[in-house]
Amino acid sequence: MITFIFGILILIFGYIFYSKYVEKLFAPDERETPANAMKDGVDFVPLHKNRNALIHLLNIAGMGPIIGAIQGILFGPIAFILIPIGCILAGGVHDYFAGMLSVRNNGAQITGLINKYLGKKAFSIFMVIVSIMLLLLATVFVYTAGDLFVERFFNVKEFVITNPLVLASYVAILLYFIIATLFPIDKIIGKFYPVLGVMLIIGTGLVLVGFFIKGVNLQNFSLAHYNLHPNHLPLIPMFFMTVSCGLLSGFHSTQATIISRTVNYEKDGKVIFYGMMCLESLIAIIWAAAAMDVYSLNLVPQNIIGTVNVVNIVANKFVPFNLAFLVTLAIIILPITSGDTALRGLRITIAEALKLDQKRILNRLIIVIPIVVCVLSILIWAKTNANSFSLIWRYFTFFNQLIAIPVLLCGTIYLAKLKRNYFATLIPALFYVFITMAFIFSEKIGFHLPLKYAEIIAIIITFATYIYIWKLMNKSED
Repeated sequence: MITFIFGILILIFGYIFYSKYVEKLFAPDERETPANAMKDGVDFVPLHKNRNALIHLLNIAGMGPIIGAIQGILFGPIAFILIPIGCILAGGVHDYFAGMLSVRNNGAQITGLINKYLGKKAFSIFMVIVSIMLLLLATVFVYTAGDLFVERFFNVKEFVITNPLVLASYVAILLYFIIATLFPIDKIIGKFYPVLGVMLIIGTGLVLVGFFIKGVNLQNFSLAHYNLHPNHLPLIPMFFMTVSCGLLSGFHSTQATIISRTVNYEKDGKVIFYGMMCLESLIAIIWAAAAMDVYSLNLVPQNIIGTVNVVNIVANKFVPFNLAFLVTLAIIILPITSGDTALRGLRITIAEALKLDQKRILNRLIIVIPIVVCVLSILIWAKTNANSFSLIWRYFTFFNQLIAIPVLLCGTIYLAKLKRNYFATLIPALFYVFITMAFIFSEKIGFHLPLKYAEIIAIIITFATYIYIWKLMNKSED
């Protein structure tokens, strides 16, 4: 319990002090934001800071802080320390610069920022990567939410697409995704997401209260046994790839750039972008603790350890029966409210690249219809192939963390140009170059090399990245 509380204190004090430092580096001012200067009633709509914060929390808090936490805690109580430290030094910095650089650049999406700060070659590469990642995420979240819903409320255990209940849940969720993607942001997302955000906080809060009412069995960190993973997975790089949302997630940049178009004042950015990342990290820490408890008591069958099905076991353990459904409902909300904004982000990204105005519904449909066809194709493949979830999720994990790197490098170029401390963004960027490259070169979904060789290659690529960004920084000073 001491390590758990210590981790929460790291998060709280880190936000209080380090977020102020990061904000000072960026230096928000009183200039007019895109929400007001480019108001179009669809994507550029000024919203209040508190509303933006709750919307952004739901946008970024997909299944990552839950799945990542219940998988990451298998490494042991070190997760309680690494999650908040990673959030403060990397995840919060990433989210803040993604959102604020977008605010400073007329609401540009992450690919637009890459094009400006890192060049056209990087833009071409990451345009493809971002598109693939958002498609995979939206697809996974259709059936993750659907499976959770039919399990909790209809006691379904076989999640095959031929089951009418399962199929109906998928169709309903996908239809909602389409509607939310097409409608102006203030009509559905702006009205309902703040309420749903409160539900998420209440649901996680009920689990936390359950710790103190029913008791929770938590281990404390020990240097002698810092990695307790039952399958002996290496802490580096696997922990930092397993726990993304709550620590650092490239997906957040695609959501921060959506919210950049609704920010009223630049000074709201610290609460909206950095603050909600920290709140998501807190959610991840609480769920990691809950998972550690039910694992230690052998309440979770071996075949579902580390899967989303642990959610219902946690809810039944810590929350009274008549309130347990609220916890599950709060978690079901997560993939739905991130999946729809994943598609929205993809629509805006493609529209920006094609310079296709989005005021007209027809122009939105021109982009959305092919996107939906792609999602349906992936969904059908995923539900008719064994182990498809694991495969899609691992590729998503790689692309997700990979996309965080150029965001941090864009922040590095920005800070270097203004002669400010660019190491605040450069160090986490280089760290994640090493992590993602060591992962892809060692994993079966990549090159499947022995880890020691993968790490050597990762070090070389990390050094090459530093040389690349150093040249760009020098060019920006010319």
